[in-house]
Amino acid sequence: MFSEISGELPDFLGDFTPGAVRSDRESWSAVPQVLRNAVLCDAEAAVASAWPLITASDYREYTATGNRSRFEELYFTRRRMLNDLVLGELIEGEGRFLPDIVDGIFLIAEESGWQLPAHNAYERSGARLPLPDNSQPVIDLFAAETAALLATIVALLGTALNDISPEISARVGRDIESRILLPYLGRHFWWMGRGSERMNNWTAWITQNVLLATFSLRTDQATRRAVVEKALASLDAFLKDYAGDGACEEGVLYYRHAALCLHGAVTVLDTVAPGLFAGIWQQPKIRNMAEYIANMHVAGRHYFNFADSSAVVGPCSAREYLFGKAVGSPMLADFAAADRAAAERPHLPEEWNLWYRVQELLVGHRIPRTEAKPTPPKGDIFYPGIGLFIARDQQFSLAVKGGNNGEGHNHNDVGSVTLYKTGRPLLIDVGVETYTAKTFSPRRYEIWTMQSAYHNLPTFEGVMQSAGEAFGAREVEVEFGEASARASMEISGAYPAEAQLRSYRRTVSLQRGRHVEIVDAYDGDRSAVLSLMTCLAPTVTAERIDLADLGSIFVDGADTIEIDEIEVNDARLRSAWPGKLYRLRLPFAGRLLKLRIN
Repeated sequence: MFSEISGELPDFLGDFTPGAVRSDRESWSAVPQVLRNAVLCDAEAAVASAWPLITASDYREYTATGNRSRFEELYFTRRRMLNDLVLGELIEGEGRFLPDIVDGIFLIAEESGWQLPAHNAYERSGARLPLPDNSQPVIDLFAAETAALLATIVALLGTALNDISPEISARVGRDIESRILLPYLGRHFWWMGRGSERMNNWTAWITQNVLLATFSLRTDQATRRAVVEKALASLDAFLKDYAGDGACEEGVLYYRHAALCLHGAVTVLDTVAPGLFAGIWQQPKIRNMAEYIANMHVAGRHYFNFADSSAVVGPCSAREYLFGKAVGSPMLADFAAADRAAAERPHLPEEWNLWYRVQELLVGHRIPRTEAKPTPPKGDIFYPGIGLFIARDQQFSLAVKGGNNGEGHNHNDVGSVTLYKTGRPLLIDVGVETYTAKTFSPRRYEIWTMQSAYHNLPTFEGVMQSAGEAFGAREVEVEFGEASARASMEISGAYPAEAQLRSYRRTVSLQRGRHVEIVDAYDGDRSAVLSLMTCLAPTVTAERIDLADLGSIFVDGADTIEIDEIEVNDARLRSAWPGKLYRLRLPFAGRLLKLRIN
């Protein structure tokens, strides 16, 4: 799709300006006063705060202990503070924040490496090095983000910075050339794509930010052409791993780093080569990718989640709205407008990408608010590329995940069910804890949240599902009708041979206006125990499970049900769930287990 355009590139590739420059007082004065006040408050708080000190010991902590969050808090706080200062200067335009902005630029420019310790390697699965080697820069997600941040500052504040010293912009240009452009053009990083190797969000995310940095600075035409040609090949490598249905196998959280960054990359390309990329927006696959987030929405901040996505996701911003407009999707544009309007702080104070925040301030207040009302229930959908079935009625929102256990950020969850009732979680996918070195290591599936035993799935005398593309669902059948919707799949193939399992057929149906049914039939040599995960305190009798005030599960075919209480202490999990979760364990009395959820 993209590489075909390489031969049509114009002789001259223009500039990209990521927003209104500081001298454009008309644009910045149009930002509503309530947002202006919030931005200036954040900028003043940044002036009053000390810049975080980052030591070599902080960087080495990841390889020493596996902890990545403490270093990342220091690293991202620096960038958010600089963001806040720049936005304050753009809003006010009086030079008050410029000295601190210069301090922030030079602090970041003087970091030995812009890549995170967790990504400090030269091969995809290579050993993480304890310290960065500034003679051989690594381009990871956040090295590229940092380049985009600094390039955006120079593009929007360049004249004011040059009045202080031309060395400020010159330093940024030199660092981006040595840390990003030269290694980008001179070597191969795995996320660039090669042959059939699977890509993920890294490809679109980094490519967007490399393009943003390249075209926001005064780079030469030879560099621009070389970057674009390489970027187009990478975007094709990214797209090849999406089915035509547009589903993001990494979960809804990563949509914003994958499909939405594809939108950002094409936005830059469409600006620097006007008209050449217009056809991309018309591709059905691109539109499907864009609309995915709206189809995954349940209610409020809750989304159907799997893989490393949380069940609670932050509100949409101007980016989703602009994506909807670009691909001609009123559904997505209206969803994003309504979702964004419900946000308490629409200037994105926690975001570290300055371009996103600039877009939000300049575009966000122009988004129509007429759609900011409760949205009607969304329809049913099936994503065959990842085997994801979604059905809804006025009361229930149901998802069943098929696919395989080789998908990105996988949790060994083939066949798992997620269920909401009146917008509240009833059967849940727990999500993922705070990332550590173990999360992306060979020991990943020692983590409880990654195990099928902590999803709504069976275990066979302790034997759980296995990781890898070979372990997946078969014989998937999906039906959508006016009275009911049904998904049925054979999931025995998701388990290893030691499960001694010949068949496990799961059938899940939504009987519209009535209830949800789960019917599991299995044939194997080991006894089966079905786990059900919930965030509601259960009350259990012989044939019934009551989940607080939300609903009841009527059970047919189980022996004595046991309850495990799970304390939730991890900060990432606590952002979605209360302090205690529950696992219900239902032993099969025979070969058939039926659940009716009212």
